[in-house]
Amino acid sequence: MSDDRWTEGPEVSSGSVDPIPGAASDDAETLRERQRLAQLEMMDHWIGGVLTEQRRTRRWKLFFRLMTLAIVLAALFTTFYSLFWDSSDVTAPTQRHLGIVNVSGVIASDSPANAERVIRGLNRAWEAESAAAVVLHINSPGGSPVQSQRIYAEIMRLREQGDKPIIAVIEDIGASGAYYIAAAADEIVASPVSLVGSIGVIYAGFGFEEAIGRIGVERRVVTAGENKAFLDPFQPLDEEAEAFWQGVLNQTHRQFIDDVRAGRGERLSDSPDVFSGLVWSGEQSMELGLIDQLGSLEQLSRERVGNTDWVDYTPSLDAFERLTRRFAQLAAEVLGVSSPNTPLRF
Repeated sequence: MSDDRWTEGPEVSSGSVDPIPGAASDDAETLRERQRLAQLEMMDHWIGGVLTEQRRTRRWKLFFRLMTLAIVLAALFTTFYSLFWDSSDVTAPTQRHLGIVNVSGVIASDSPANAERVIRGLNRAWEAESAAAVVLHINSPGGSPVQSQRIYAEIMRLREQGDKPIIAVIEDIGASGAYYIAAAADEIVASPVSLVGSIGVIYAGFGFEEAIGRIGVERRVVTAGENKAFLDPFQPLDEEAEAFWQGVLNQTHRQFIDDVRAGRGERLSDSPDVFSGLVWSGEQSMELGLIDQLGSLEQLSRERVGNTDWVDYTPSLDAFERLTRRFAQLAAEVLGVSSPNTPLRF
């Protein structure tokens, strides 16, 4: 032990050891000062966070205000452009051409393929002196019987005047109400693989009367008229109501058949399948007399005017109308309230 250098030297008592520097100064006043400084630091940090959040909020408010202003300005510009600069009349070229009227998509009063728009296009193309023919450019699965009948009647009216031919050209599909429209034309042209026909009437619905009982929900319907709610999906459809509704469909189908026969005349085949609701290819339709020629819009244009020259006379939808229409459709789909204006469909 005597050789241990750590134990060598004079013994020092514990009372003679100097205290830790600064330890004695850590009195109550110093602690309070430290607490105050810590609180101030926390306060500064909190205030900085609040200011940052306020700046972020102001930036978002400014962004949304600018977006709102941009939308308003775009709407105003579109409105003034359509009123003062965008003429609703197409300036027809002097050379001979085909006057095109598009029937695209579902035929309905609230869709681009509505009767008012198509009829306006028909008359504009009919009145164009340099238009060698009026061409209904159809790509539609059908739709509203009323809208289809309105267009059909207008085509027949123009056709009776006999000033220029009205020709229907079917692209991918010209079925049901779309074929109803095409039947009024002087001629119908389709591709060999186009879908044509579907001369029938359909009503589709659901019956939830058992499901609603299983989940314990009571259906409350109050009507004036004993048959007012006969198509309510939560009530059974009895035989009498079903027979009545079938009579409505049969009568509508008969009107469809009569108008197709009036438009096509003796060109139609006598096959009973023609009016059965079946859809046919272009080649099959040719054999059944549903169409007159296999071809395309380009081929028709070369035959009629010597080149592929045509002008679209379909009234345009302005940008704001397209935007609002699309927004309304999306809102209806999200809310689950999208439905046709009529339960019957061609």
